[in-house]
Amino acid sequence: MRRLLSALLLMLPLALAHADTVEVRIEKMKFIPEEIKVKNGDTVLWTSYEKRGYHTVWFKDEGLTESEPMFMDESWKRKFDKTGTFSYICGPHPEMVGRVIVE
Repeated sequence: MRRLLSALLLMLPLALAHADTVEVRIEKMKFIPEEIKVKNGDTVLWTSYEKRGYHTVWFKDEGLTESEPMFMDESWKRKFDKTGTFSYICGPHPEMVGRVIVE
Protein backbone atom coordinates (compact mmCIF):
# COMPACT_ATOMS: atom_id res chain seq x y z
CA MET A 1 0.00 0.00 0.00
CA ARG A 2 2.82 2.37 0.85
CA ARG A 3 4.51 1.76 -2.54
CA LEU A 4 1.26 2.44 -4.39
CA LEU A 5 0.77 5.71 -2.52
CA SER A 6 4.36 6.75 -3.24
CA ALA A 7 3.94 5.95 -6.93
CA LEU A 8 0.73 7.96 -7.12
CA LEU A 9 2.34 10.94 -5.42
CA LEU A 10 5.23 10.83 -7.90
CA MET A 11 2.79 10.78 -10.83
CA LEU A 12 0.68 13.69 -9.55
CA PRO A 13 2.88 16.46 -11.02
CA LEU A 14 2.73 14.73 -14.41
CA ALA A 15 -1.07 14.65 -14.30
CA LEU A 16 -1.24 18.30 -13.29
CA ALA A 17 1.17 19.29 -16.06
CA HIS A 18 -0.96 17.64 -18.76
CA ALA A 19 -1.94 20.04 -21.53
CA ASP A 20 -4.53 19.43 -24.21
CA THR A 21 -4.63 20.11 -27.91
CA VAL A 22 -7.95 21.51 -29.10
CA GLU A 23 -8.95 21.72 -32.76
CA VAL A 24 -10.59 24.61 -34.57
CA ARG A 25 -11.94 23.60 -37.98
CA ILE A 26 -11.73 25.93 -40.95
CA GLU A 27 -14.62 25.25 -43.30
CA LYS A 28 -17.31 27.08 -45.24
CA MET A 29 -15.41 30.36 -44.75
CA LYS A 30 -15.65 30.11 -40.93
CA PHE A 31 -13.59 29.16 -37.90
CA ILE A 32 -15.57 26.45 -36.10
CA PRO A 33 -16.00 27.09 -33.24
CA GLU A 34 -15.60 30.82 -33.60
CA GLU A 35 -14.87 31.17 -29.88
CA ILE A 36 -13.00 28.55 -27.92
CA LYS A 37 -12.05 28.32 -24.24
CA VAL A 38 -8.86 26.54 -23.26
CA LYS A 39 -6.65 26.21 -20.20
CA ASN A 40 -3.29 27.87 -19.75
CA GLY A 41 -0.71 25.61 -21.42
CA ASP A 42 -3.11 24.16 -24.00
CA THR A 43 -2.41 24.16 -27.73
CA VAL A 44 -4.95 25.13 -30.36
CA LEU A 45 -4.67 23.39 -33.72
CA TRP A 46 -6.36 25.01 -36.73
CA THR A 47 -7.06 22.56 -39.57
CA SER A 48 -8.40 23.53 -42.97
CA TYR A 49 -11.23 21.44 -44.39
CA GLU A 50 -11.82 23.82 -47.31
CA LYS A 51 -11.82 22.19 -50.75
CA ARG A 52 -10.90 25.41 -52.55
CA GLY A 53 -8.59 28.24 -51.68
CA TYR A 54 -6.52 28.77 -48.57
CA HIS A 55 -6.77 30.42 -45.17
CA THR A 56 -4.45 31.75 -42.49
CA VAL A 57 -4.59 32.44 -38.77
CA TRP A 58 -3.40 35.90 -37.82
CA PHE A 59 -3.25 37.36 -34.32
CA LYS A 60 -2.89 40.80 -35.87
CA ASP A 61 -3.74 42.78 -32.71
CA GLU A 62 -0.83 41.12 -30.90
CA GLY A 63 1.54 42.07 -33.69
CA LEU A 64 2.29 38.42 -34.47
CA THR A 65 3.24 37.10 -37.89
CA GLU A 66 0.44 35.59 -39.95
CA SER A 67 0.50 31.79 -40.26
CA GLU A 68 1.57 30.13 -43.47
CA PRO A 69 -1.32 29.58 -45.94
CA MET A 70 -3.28 26.44 -45.15
CA PHE A 71 -4.85 24.40 -47.93
CA MET A 72 -7.09 21.31 -47.53
CA ASP A 73 -5.91 19.02 -44.69
CA GLU A 74 -3.11 21.37 -43.60
CA SER A 75 -2.77 22.64 -40.04
CA TRP A 76 -1.13 25.31 -37.92
CA LYS A 77 -0.90 25.39 -34.13
CA ARG A 78 -0.16 27.74 -31.27
CA LYS A 79 0.46 27.01 -27.60
CA PHE A 80 -1.12 29.48 -25.17
CA ASP A 81 0.91 30.08 -22.03
CA LYS A 82 -0.83 33.07 -20.51
CA THR A 83 -4.43 33.84 -19.62
CA GLY A 84 -6.51 36.31 -21.56
CA THR A 85 -8.61 36.74 -24.68
CA PHE A 86 -6.84 36.47 -28.02
CA SER A 87 -8.69 37.55 -31.17
CA TYR A 88 -7.60 36.49 -34.64
CA ILE A 89 -8.62 36.76 -38.27
CA CYS A 90 -7.97 35.03 -41.57
CA GLY A 91 -5.55 37.31 -43.46
CA PRO A 92 -7.04 36.79 -46.93
CA HIS A 93 -10.62 36.84 -45.55
CA PRO A 94 -10.72 39.37 -42.67
CA GLU A 95 -14.45 38.79 -42.24
CA MET A 96 -13.48 35.39 -40.80
CA VAL A 97 -12.86 36.05 -37.12
CA GLY A 98 -12.18 33.92 -34.08
CA ARG A 99 -11.30 34.22 -30.43
CA VAL A 100 -9.33 32.05 -28.00
CA ILE A 101 -10.10 32.55 -24.31
CA VAL A 102 -7.37 31.17 -22.07
CA GLU A 103 -8.42 30.56 -18.46
